Amino acid sequence: MLTVLNHTAKRRREDDISLKFNDSPAVKIFLVSTAFVGLAMGFSDALLANYFKDAYDVNAQQRGFIEFPRELPGVLAIFVIAALSSLRDVRTALIAHAMTAGALIVLGFLRPSFPVMLIFLFIYSMGVHMYIALGDSIGLSLARKQNMGSMLGRLNSVRMALFMIAGVVTFLGFRYGAFDFDTPVTVFFLAAACLIVVCLLFVFLFRVMPEEENGGAARGAPKLVFRRAYLRYYVICALFGGRKQIMLVYSPWVLIDLLDFGADTMSILSVAGSFIGIFFMPQVGKWIDRFGVRNVMISEAFAFISVYVAYGFLSRWITHNVVVLTGVGMIMVYLLNIIDRMSAQFAMVRAVYLRSIALSPEDVTPSLSLGMSIDHVIGIIGSFFCGTIWYIWGPEYVFLLAGVLSLANLLVARGLKTGAR
Repeated sequence: MLTVLNHTAKRRREDDISLKFNDSPAVKIFLVSTAFVGLAMGFSDALLANYFKDAYDVNAQQRGFIEFPRELPGVLAIFVIAALSSLRDVRTALIAHAMTAGALIVLGFLRPSFPVMLIFLFIYSMGVHMYIALGDSIGLSLARKQNMGSMLGRLNSVRMALFMIAGVVTFLGFRYGAFDFDTPVTVFFLAAACLIVVCLLFVFLFRVMPEEENGGAARGAPKLVFRRAYLRYYVICALFGGRKQIMLVYSPWVLIDLLDFGADTMSILSVAGSFIGIFFMPQVGKWIDRFGVRNVMISEAFAFISVYVAYGFLSRWITHNVVVLTGVGMIMVYLLNIIDRMSAQFAMVRAVYLRSIALSPEDVTPSLSLGMSIDHVIGIIGSFFCGTIWYIWGPEYVFLLAGVLSLANLLVARGLKTGAR
């Protein structure tokens, strides 16, 4: 028995060493490109809420409305990816990054009218959402079956590390006056430059990546996949869509609108969340490989039920002037915001779950796209209703809804097969 255990431990160490040091050229290029994507998102996506507030002075109800053009691409991306399927994943991802960079350049040079801004926000978001599905698919195709979670954890750790660096730069820039949201928006130019570098890297990635790892052989006709076997995956995506929207939009809005936090403070919170994510993401990947998707998903649901209940009480106390947040109370606000950011890091769990139940490798990219579309349909509906709920009844009811969705996610996760990986 001892011999078997020693052999297993040795084999595991060899797998870890192989994953760290024997990367193929494709993996190395993809890791570097992931780093630049992290920088780009830190210089753009992380600042959009403050951009809307400072440049357009939106209220909570308008903030909910903005999520329609921002999240609609998440629904439509499945059709765009399917239409471009003959190009294979890497080329399609290159197009997505080019769209995002172009939209940022326009938003950076101009402060367009509100309706025109929404058009370019739509283009920006289309590129981002296309890459959400494509990035996970490319990462999974580069991973070995036994290390899918570890590979995605490693990629996301790299992305978070550079996202953190971008957060430090934006914090210093806004704190000392180098950055602002007056025209031109310099920080958006930095994001666009990073994405242009990613496009160049993807040109090389396409050349070195084997065809079977690049979305398969040329897939011919546009492909949409909907299978009964993936029904639980679709339900999980729907629940995440509603919860994610509250996490991305209304959790920061407590700080920005109710507590009047500026872009510098939000940037430093992004830095703190990213720093934790650097170590947290690889650990989540290892947990997936070791304990399975089901157990990780159950743990996630328990954790975030507690987070959203706490957010509900906190936002009620703020709006009803029950407490004045100083000292320990403010530290609690910071911690809740940082922990809430970790919710988005569990997206890899759903990607690994889909890959583990996929009937064919060619189902992965279109199924990830469909899952993202379902996620965003619920997100769009949720944004409208949550903005109205916040405006009429108060923010605590928005977070109560998030807690209910986390509870539903817990019940679905308990129904997964024990060995789901």
